[in-house]
Amino acid sequence: MFGSDYSSPYRRKHRRGRAVTCHCCGQVFPFCWSCRCGFRICQACMQGNLWGMTCNGITWECPDCGGQNGFGNQ
Repeated sequence: MFGSDYSSPYRRKHRRGRAVTCHCCGQVFPFCWSCRCGFRICQACMQGNLWGMTCNGITWECPDCGGQNGFGNQ
């Protein structure tokens, strides 16, 4: 029943991890917060710079383009 769903080529492609590079520290991570402009920041750098990137804890402002991004589903 579930076997065909998880073994389809589409599922395999979209379930594999994609390593991304943090623009702040330059390290590679399996997850980074990202903006539509392409800016990516890891969780550790986000925590260290949170004071300057958000004022409400719900959204964060991209330092490259100034766009507003949510901390929700990304």
